Amino acid sequence: MPQWLEVIIRTLISVVVLFGLTRLLGKRQISQLSFFEYITGITLGSITAYVSIDIDTDWYLGLISMGVWVLVSLGIEILQMKSKKARNLIDSKGTVLIKDGKILEDNLKKERLTNEDLLEQLRKKSIFKAAEVEFAVMEPDGEINALLKNEYQPLTPSHLGIKVSPEPEPQAVILDGEIMDEPLSTLKLNRQWLNTELEKIGVSLDNVYLAQVDGYGQLFVDLYDDLVQVPEPQVKASLLAQIKKCEADLEMFALSTQDPTVKAMYGTCSTKLQQVIDEVKPILSQ
Repeated sequence: MPQWLEVIIRTLISVVVLFGLTRLLGKRQISQLSFFEYITGITLGSITAYVSIDIDTDWYLGLISMGVWVLVSLGIEILQMKSKKARNLIDSKGTVLIKDGKILEDNLKKERLTNEDLLEQLRKKSIFKAAEVEFAVMEPDGEINALLKNEYQPLTPSHLGIKVSPEPEPQAVILDGEIMDEPLSTLKLNRQWLNTELEKIGVSLDNVYLAQVDGYGQLFVDLYDDLVQVPEPQVKASLLAQIKKCEADLEMFALSTQDPTVKAMYGTCSTKLQQVIDEVKPILSQ
């Protein structure tokens, strides 16, 4: 067999085996590498190159070595799941860098970080003043997470005592100009509804790169032609306006009638509807 053909075959086999072993190790290998997983990744890459190019040795020896490394890595992951001591030994523990608003210089030196490194990592979290940080920790994977002081945290509905209903998951109903029927069915919608909504905003299907529908039935589209401006959906605003109009009509009916019973009925309905408006306004105003 020609050497060039053998290298091609070895490389293809190595790629397939490496892909399978990587899938076996799981997504954690990609997102959050421990020290040992980092070593495993480098070693598997080196062995794969060896299997692909070194035609003077038996290729199956490299595959055996790859298999051993993967089995050892899986064994360590299982041990970490069952033992906290093993997790601390292999992955180490998080290191507190800022506590009670004070930078811990000794811990920075322990992790071989400079104050400039710390500020850079905080900027990546959109934090530009160290004085605004209450607590910061360096995770075992090297990422720095920070908690802002109360006065610098973003204002949320919970701070105002407002209960907000869960946001339903948006569904992609058009991808690359193709209608996705399954997401439409999940939202209990159909193609006729979608085509009607596209007509309302004056957009043709073949010009839609991506379209999503949120849990409230609002359609958001992104077009291939970036110069075309698409109007924002007004479903929520329209619904809120209709509810307010109903409340105003009830209040007007209560003022216009002379019958005490009818006046009380309209007044009670108006008050209850106003309470509903106060509850749904944070949602419909988004």
